[in-house]
Order: sequence, then C-alpha cells, then structure tokens
Amino acid sequence: MEPIVFLLLGAGMMLALLAVKARYMGFQAQSPSDYAGKGPQFDIRKHLSGPLLCEGVIYGPTGRVSSRFVADFDARWNGNVGTMTEEFRYDTGETQSREWTLTVGNDGSIRAEAPDVIGTGTGMQEGPGVQLNYRIKLSEDAGGHVLDTVDWMYLMENGTIMNRSQFRKYGIKVAELVATMRRKEQ
Repeated sequence: MEPIVFLLLGAGMMLALLAVKARYMGFQAQSPSDYAGKGPQFDIRKHLSGPLLCEGVIYGPTGRVSSRFVADFDARWNGNVGTMTEEFRYDTGETQSREWTLTVGNDGSIRAEAPDVIGTGTGMQEGPGVQLNYRIKLSEDAGGHVLDTVDWMYLMENGTIMNRSQFRKYGIKVAELVATMRRKEQ
C-alpha cells in the first residue's frame, strides 16, 4: 500500500481513539446519574444560599494559571426560584459582576439564566453533584467569544463546594476553572 494510505488510516484511528476517550473517559463523560446515592445530597436551594465566599483559578489553553480570583456570592431563594449575585475580584485588579436566576424543578433539573449566558443553561442535581451546561459570551475586553461551558459542582462532607468548569470553542478546550465555595464567615 501507498504510504499516504497508511498515514490516513493512522490519522483516522487516532481521531477515533480520541473521540472514544472524550466520550467515555474524560471530564465530559460524567453524568449526574454517576453520583446518585454517593455522598451527601446536594440541594442548591440549601447549599447555594446566603453569603458565600468563592476562591479560584482559571487555567488557559496551555494548562497554566492565567488568572486568580476571589468572589463574594449571595443567593436568595423564593421556593424553587433563586437569584445569585456574584462579585469577582481578579488578581489583575479587574472586577466583574454577574446575576444568575436559577430555577429548580421537582425532578432536580435546573434552569440557569444570566445576562452573559446565551439562551438558558440547563442542569441537574443528583447525589453530591450538580452539572450545568450553558453558552457564555465573554466581555469585549476578553475577545467577545461565545464558549460552551460544562460546570460541575461537588458537595463535600463539610459543606464546602468544589467547582470545576471547562470552556470550549469549536469543541476545543480553551480554559478551565477550579474553585471552592463555602459559607462566608459572619
């Protein structure tokens, strides 16, 4: 056979293996049902309520930390509908504000809306895990890109919430966020 055929077959096999890995073994392969009955029950109406302190880092496309932040959150609930305000302070001195409207269904489903979210985000809470999927539009200062976001929050035994999010453009991971959220000391 011609060398080009072997090259094309090898490239095709490599792409197929990468697709299988991403689907069944990577961050995106998680499902809320993976966490059913495995730890404390995460109820965002209870655990994302009142004043919260959030601390985190954002990794750029090379895997290096590109930004650090501290944020004050405040979430208030009226039944199954909540409003969560976020005030971020970045290591650069920049600040950012966001306000989410969260709606929890009786089945644990979540609808999430914010001014910089395109359409409505959707998610599910199950066991100690919460998953949200949404498209976010970055500010013009950050290029104005629209990124597909997968956001996972995990409830720890002591009530701390670990947050890991991945941001993709055209299916390619361009950033990742890791943060903690915990009740703010009064």
